[in-house]
Amino acid sequence: MLLPFDFQKDPVLILDFSAANPDLDPEAQQRSGLDLTNTAVFSDYVFGKMRTASALVGVGGYNEHRVIYRRSEHFSGTEEPREIHLGIDFWALAGTPVFAPMDGIVHSFQDNNNFGDYGPTIILDHSGSSRQHLNGKPLYSLYGHLTRTSLNKLYVGKVIRAGEQLGEIGPFPENGDWPPHLHFQLMTDLLGLTGDFPGVCSLSDRAKFLSICPNPNDLLGIPGLV
Repeated sequence: MLLPFDFQKDPVLILDFSAANPDLDPEAQQRSGLDLTNTAVFSDYVFGKMRTASALVGVGGYNEHRVIYRRSEHFSGTEEPREIHLGIDFWALAGTPVFAPMDGIVHSFQDNNNFGDYGPTIILDHSGSSRQHLNGKPLYSLYGHLTRTSLNKLYVGKVIRAGEQLGEIGPFPENGDWPPHLHFQLMTDLLGLTGDFPGVCSLSDRAKFLSICPNPNDLLGIPGLV
């Protein structure tokens, strides 16, 4: 269990943040006043969609070519912008508990405190557990956009059991200034990084990162997600 929802039974809304979403067309945004740089407005948009669909949680995003990262220099401050999402997002109310889906130990954690970044982030190492990725490589998981209190009492090497609460989905702005959600990502190689790992890559790096960031839904099995 990752979140306190039954993804086989509870109402779930798959959210699209690519250019295929007509709401995100620049002219449509101007007409509707959907200013994604205003996190309160962005949050009202996300949770309004969920309320209309009577959904408890919004999901989606793996390998999605998104336009929403243009709101932040964090993703466009390089020569080639980063727009390919490498995990699954779970849009739910701030304070929603987050649980470890499998046994692991704390690899690293930190508050990535930039506009549009992860905010409080935890990375678990599952290499010592019975569950590994199909190719036999080490397996790590990342949890982004948490509350700052989620980082309390953590230490590198702390044992985390499957089903144990890791923390909670954070409110904005402490969650990196996003509408409340959990970014969940799997990696088979951390590239030497600690407390942080790209959750979004450029088009030219897409194949490289997808090769080490398997689809989390292969683990979760949420109906309707690729």
